[in-house]
Amino acid sequence: MRVGSFVLAAQFPGQGQGEALHRALRIGEVAEESGLDSVWLAEHHFVPYGVCPSATTFAAFLLGRTRRIRVGTAVSVLPTQHPVALGEQAALLHLTSGGRFTLGVGRGGPWVDLEVFGKDVGAYEHGFPEALDLLLDWLREPRVGASGEQFNFREVAVVPRPDEALAGPAGPEVVLACTSPASVRRAAERGLPMLLGMHVGDEEKAEMVALWRSSALAAGHSPDVVRAAGHVSAGVAQVADRGAQAAEALLKAMPGWLKQGLDAHVTVDGRARRMRDPLAYTEMLCRIHPVGTPRLCADRLAATAERTGITRFALLMEGSGDLAATEENVRRIGAEVLPQLG
Repeated sequence: MRVGSFVLAAQFPGQGQGEALHRALRIGEVAEESGLDSVWLAEHHFVPYGVCPSATTFAAFLLGRTRRIRVGTAVSVLPTQHPVALGEQAALLHLTSGGRFTLGVGRGGPWVDLEVFGKDVGAYEHGFPEALDLLLDWLREPRVGASGEQFNFREVAVVPRPDEALAGPAGPEVVLACTSPASVRRAAERGLPMLLGMHVGDEEKAEMVALWRSSALAAGHSPDVVRAAGHVSAGVAQVADRGAQAAEALLKAMPGWLKQGLDAHVTVDGRARRMRDPLAYTEMLCRIHPVGTPRLCADRLAATAERTGITRFALLMEGSGDLAATEENVRRIGAEVLPQLG
């Protein structure tokens, strides 16, 4: 079982953006010191929900500050950037880190980001498969050209080639964020592992894994490839001596951050949005994820692995909003939860 930290660089009410970024950096450093497997970096634009606008830039910095831990994006939002530019960054990070980089990609949302970066809502609504396939071609082929609706250019050389690493895998691992049956099938057809969100529980995640398996086999992938798929389950983790203390720390801080952060999202086309109740959402996260004593946290992770078959986790550990408390939380997960997982 591999447990990593999911880092949002969340700006809690009353905090500055630099403070949020410093806490995010410290999570990565302490995660390596504490024996965690990985750090997963989110990216957002123009909202305090998360103040890191480039997960690949932050990943480059963190890879340079660490020596062992894997660093991934969760996720790089593909519709707001050119697939070749993202592929070049991924190849560079893969080669210079000795294969420690994972590229997580996703469709994002219909946010004003599209307008700011010169895209239209079509890049979100129906352009994602073309962009994803161009990205994958760039990471797998020596030369790439494009003749699609969004991208049209002559064949050019892939430089640097990600398969020229002196050690480690031939290219960076690519993980696809999935939130719907269509996105699950898209990942399965391409043989990509899924990143499943913290907003769904074990039953729904198990259904998505089952759909991925059947779709991957139907697409012609071998049973060995299907069995080896390293799906990732996102969640929240907070450790305390008493279960109530862990939940209290999150219930005190997360609803205010969620309301401030989610309210700031603006749609590009004025479509209606369905907002979660921040308090009810936090309470739900505390019920279904490893929030409580070390023993309870280990039991919940083991139960998720048994129910879903997923053995990789990206867990939000900054939910208290406090730097010292976050560092202690990461250390306790490493020292008191991981040893119980085997």
